Amino acid sequence: MRDGVLRRQKDRLLTPLAGDWAAAIHPNYISGVALLFGLLAAWAVWQEAYGWGVLLWVVNRVLDGLDGVVARVHHKQSDFGGYLDLILDFVVYLAVPIAFTAAAPTPFNLWAVVALLAAYVMNLLSWSVLSAILEKRRAGTTDDLTTIAMPAGLIEGAETIVFYTLFFLLPAYVGWLFLLMAALVLMTAAQRIWWTYRNVTG
Repeated sequence: MRDGVLRRQKDRLLTPLAGDWAAAIHPNYISGVALLFGLLAAWAVWQEAYGWGVLLWVVNRVLDGLDGVVARVHHKQSDFGGYLDLILDFVVYLAVPIAFTAAAPTPFNLWAVVALLAAYVMNLLSWSVLSAILEKRRAGTTDDLTTIAMPAGLIEGAETIVFYTLFFLLPAYVGWLFLLMAALVLMTAAQRIWWTYRNVTG
């Protein structure tokens, strides 16, 4: 809900890490390394090594924030870079809950992860199609810190990080956390559908 504000605070914190050393590194490589740490976090979960999992997850999140900062500081921003970053984020966002379910494949966890992934699909459609419409209409909702235009919602990047961190810290309750997050993600999709109804006509 506060991603616009939090992104700017994140940039202030990470800008000192994007010094001269980063000038020779393309941000897309940082995105790739972030993906590696995210997948290692999922692997650690599958092995029920939750301490290692949360550590690798934190590294993934720091690197995921750093790639955009390096791009902006060293003037290497590109639409492809933003697109790649989003795709790789979704790979990690899918891999982690699947890994939790593989580690504890109870019927409840299986149905809960299905609900979560279905909610992701609905939310993805709610903003990706809208983003294409807004681009077509040149509507003024674009955030200069993101590649994709979308109105704000209940569950965004910051809330996703909080939920996923809770997955690692409370693995015994992961099924319930999946269901809670699924409900909130569906509410986010509904928010954007309502926003579209109110603002996109004709």
